[in-house]
Amino acid sequence: MAAKLRKGDKVMVLSGKDKGKTGEITRVLPQDGKAVVDGINVAVRHTRQTQNQQGGRLPKALPIDISNLAFVDANGKPTRVGFKMDGDKKVRFAKTTGDVIDA
Repeated sequence: MAAKLRKGDKVMVLSGKDKGKTGEITRVLPQDGKAVVDGINVAVRHTRQTQNQQGGRLPKALPIDISNLAFVDANGKPTRVGFKMDGDKKVRFAKTTGDVIDA
């Protein structure tokens, strides 16, 4: 199935402890159906000091299920993403506004 959400998309969290927060997707894990969003689902990881990295308690964004994310359109509201043919190219578009996402 085609990926409706991609790296760099601005998304809003629909459910969970971070409901209502927005952020940008930094990584997508299609085999798990999850995405890592900057500043969302953050946990503190205790790391050991190494030769080239300081140790301590470091915040780390963990993956969140893609079904709990919605694309944020130009108006700043969450929307669903659809696909349509633009000439001979398949493009993503926001369902509420009809704006093409990948131009």
